[in-house]
Amino acid sequence: MTDVTRRLFMQAAGVSAVAVTHSARPARAAGAGLEGVVRVIASGNGAAATKKAWELIQEGADPLDAVVAGVAIVEDDPRDTSVGYGGLPNERGIVELDAAVMHGPTHKAGGVASLQNIRHPAQVALKVLQRSDHVLLVGAGALDFAKAHGFQEENLLTDHSRRIWLRWKETMSDRDDWLPDPAEAEPPVAEFFQKNSVRIAETGLLRFRRPTGTIHCSAINAKSSMSCTTTTSGMAFKIPGRVGDSPIIGAGLYVDNEVGSCGSTGRGEANLQNLSSFAGVELMRNGASPEDAGMEILRRIAKTTEPRLRDAQGRPDFNINFYLMAKDGRYAGVTMFGDADFAVTDEKGTRLEKCRPLFGKG
Repeated sequence: MTDVTRRLFMQAAGVSAVAVTHSARPARAAGAGLEGVVRVIASGNGAAATKKAWELIQEGADPLDAVVAGVAIVEDDPRDTSVGYGGLPNERGIVELDAAVMHGPTHKAGGVASLQNIRHPAQVALKVLQRSDHVLLVGAGALDFAKAHGFQEENLLTDHSRRIWLRWKETMSDRDDWLPDPAEAEPPVAEFFQKNSVRIAETGLLRFRRPTGTIHCSAINAKSSMSCTTTTSGMAFKIPGRVGDSPIIGAGLYVDNEVGSCGSTGRGEANLQNLSSFAGVELMRNGASPEDAGMEILRRIAKTTEPRLRDAQGRPDFNINFYLMAKDGRYAGVTMFGDADFAVTDEKGTRLEKCRPLFGKG
């Protein structure tokens, strides 16, 4: 536990907590409520993050420090092109990262957006919470703040991510000056484009759908203190300066220590338009289980999605996922479309569980 986080925790401990009434109705979520449970949940790419965070909490770390340390594993991984080092760049080929943290006991938060050249934006977001009077820093200001606190600049664009970006740029149009290699794209790049393409019903042609991956991680300790973080490289090939939901408190993540937490991965614009994570926590405050709260958020997004973003069946043509955990330890993962996983670590070990879908396969 850092000194500042320890002070925040002690300040919160001096404030009388309002007890949360345990819902009498059975939970439909994957996890049963347990007093004193230590549990960490994350998006499907966060199994290693949940394991690390859980181990740190067992050693006495504050849940906020634990989840930030956990997601650093993914931020370090060049194979995950949606987060940190190796994240896919904006349309100019520059990696821009967003992240936020929120500390349940104190209700304090910190975030950074459009941060360049710093591998661990979640750690910078934690510094914003601890060492500033602000909640969100962006762009050059966020970079200056990071460097002032000892973070080192580096090139975050790996050769693999560069090749994916270049292939995207070369194949956008046959009327510009960018020409693709006459040879087939290297297998990893070709596989990436195949995986992220959808077939248009009217024409039968494949359309590349830009990936929007992220990692969200939230935790609860034996004293029922909760915290969470979200970190991302954002939508691939975005307009420079685009900020998604991940660093926005209430959109990409939210925690109320008297109720629970909610975080998301997927299309950030939908969460910004619906303040989805705040809504998920408020639904749980009003008695919904984590799963029911998540499904209601999905229904709201599906209802308000604009026509240009709907498929031939009238459904959103993008995916979005939510990861929710209640004060009593119940938890759930939900998704707009099927076959999505989320990660859990608790006394039963580390595992992937299935998100409940609103619709069938996309």
